[in-house]
Amino acid sequence: MRTILFLIRKEFLQISRNKFISKAIFAVPLIQLLVLVPAVTFEVKHIDLCVMDFDMSAESRDLIGRFEGSPFFGVKYTTWSEDEAESLLYSGKCNAVINIPSGFGRDLARGNPAKLFAGIDAINAMKGQLAWAYLNGVISNFNESIISSGMQQAKASVIPRTEVRNRYWYNEMLNYKYYMLPGILVILVTAIGFMLAGLNLVREKEIGTIEQINVTPVRKSQFIIAKMVPFLIIGLADLALGLTLGKILFNIPFEGSLLLLFLGAAIFLVAVLGLALFISAFSSTQQQYMFVAFFFMIVFILMSGIFTPFESMPLWAQKFDLINPVAHLIKFNRMVMLKGSGIGDVSKELLLLSAIAILFTTFAVRRYRKTA
Repeated sequence: MRTILFLIRKEFLQISRNKFISKAIFAVPLIQLLVLVPAVTFEVKHIDLCVMDFDMSAESRDLIGRFEGSPFFGVKYTTWSEDEAESLLYSGKCNAVINIPSGFGRDLARGNPAKLFAGIDAINAMKGQLAWAYLNGVISNFNESIISSGMQQAKASVIPRTEVRNRYWYNEMLNYKYYMLPGILVILVTAIGFMLAGLNLVREKEIGTIEQINVTPVRKSQFIIAKMVPFLIIGLADLALGLTLGKILFNIPFEGSLLLLFLGAAIFLVAVLGLALFISAFSSTQQQYMFVAFFFMIVFILMSGIFTPFESMPLWAQKFDLINPVAHLIKFNRMVMLKGSGIGDVSKELLLLSAIAILFTTFAVRRYRKTA
């Protein structure tokens, strides 16, 4: 134990003397939170419309007015040329085209089905789907008003109607920052633990100081533990900083146990530190390590569920995520922070993270070779 403590002290001294690492430890979380939390969002708040109104009736003007009154749509262009409308859509100057044909109002007045054409730019599939959903919502409300008006004219005593009232649990206002910050915190901790720990070991190889450790009777397990502990502490400190900034800057709610959150983060850090040290054992230079580490980080983050729902992934991707520590911690953070989940609710994620941590740490210890 005394040997490990001396090695940990040596690691902290080495980190403090490295100007890049000492600055990155506090600069990275601050920049990530200030930039990523407000910027990374799939919310679509404005859709530019091009309208072709060939009917020019009161009904068509009413429909266009509903689009203009929607917080999501803005009628940016008006034209009577289909070629011009297509050109605007193809060039990206508008996001959707609404074509109201002649006779639209007459058909509605006679009680016949009325048709209109909607073309949506779906290069960005997420934006296209949301635009289609918003457009359907406006048209549905327009249909309901037509039906209600017709029934009132027929002096119907009761208008049959199903009223739907929505209530969202855990994020009632659908604030996207509440959803993103727990995931951004995971990326923050991953960057600190995965990148800096591996680079620290490879840098020792490059400058030759690791040879002084290799000629000592220090065991491999002691060496790996001493390499992990400083970055484990730094990672948890950065998590605390991230939570504090998230509360101050974005008023992020925290419903669960702070101790449970840090327990999950500590197990996660052991996992990513074990993988980082395992990769660094193969790497001779910092460039080699960065290349391999960047590959793993991209795969882990993109398949973690931070940008796309886990349930929408193919089956093979869902099975791969069983060994993806980033996916488990993102789910864990969201459950603890937003739902207030207890240890029984997140026991599966804790067990999987623990298994991954043991596996990667074992790989790191077994792969490290004392070459002297």
